Amino acid sequence: MPVHAGSQAVPVYGNYHGYYSKRPFIRDPRLTLLPTGFFVGKRVLDVGCNEGWVTCEIGQFKGAQQVIGVDIDDTLIRAAWKRRRTVWSLQSPEGGSINEESYPPPKRQRLLGDASTTDNSVHNYFPASCEHSYGPLPIPDRGCGAFPHNVTFRTVDWVKDKIPEDYNQYDIVLGFSVSKWIHLNNKDEGLKEFFFRVHQCLKMGGVFVLEPQPWDTYSKARRMSETLKENAKYLQLRPDGFGEILEKLGFSHGQRLGVTGKGGFRRPVDLYVKQR
Repeated sequence: MPVHAGSQAVPVYGNYHGYYSKRPFIRDPRLTLLPTGFFVGKRVLDVGCNEGWVTCEIGQFKGAQQVIGVDIDDTLIRAAWKRRRTVWSLQSPEGGSINEESYPPPKRQRLLGDASTTDNSVHNYFPASCEHSYGPLPIPDRGCGAFPHNVTFRTVDWVKDKIPEDYNQYDIVLGFSVSKWIHLNNKDEGLKEFFFRVHQCLKMGGVFVLEPQPWDTYSKARRMSETLKENAKYLQLRPDGFGEILEKLGFSHGQRLGVTGKGGFRRPVDLYVKQR
């Protein structure tokens, strides 16, 4: 069931507000593990998109034909729509290059002094102060196919409910930082249903990119609510066994693309291809 404003104070679905202020980057390092041109011309589903940072990055910089971000939390989806308009405002007139200097990086990154994510040569086409004073720029009607028109968001519990875009099937489905929360809220059967839905909604040859959270992180998460604590007692599946389940559904043997992130965000990223 989707979460609406004021109805859920504790992020029991992993629906953290301000999530990206905790991760020290502007461009998501998980995407750098994927091959060059991976998203070009593709239809992409981003499950558990949070405030839409990854969704917008794929739509703006990675050449995707269409990117749909879904999240169970309506407040996060409204923030994602706002993010879409903000990065559109900061984009240069030629398109495709956001003025990252105008959009300050998260505090943690500023403290780390990571100069690699900023470009001081970029002009201030639309400084952040302008948005604060006057709001973001309006989005012109230029049809589909180019950012921001290729990015949309929906509030939905995608594990349980279909959306219209599912019927055309996707080339790529992303599952970044969601498997643990689906597992704890829906138990083993719910996680299997999620994997089944991914398989069902992918085209033949389509790709599932999964960032499985390690088992040792479940113990802290389950303490968030009595429901999660109770559900955790019955979990038999473990993250290192997810690949076997996916292979039985018709995916290839998983390919580990690498491990990225720092501290509690250091996790593997795996790729599975739908073969049958």
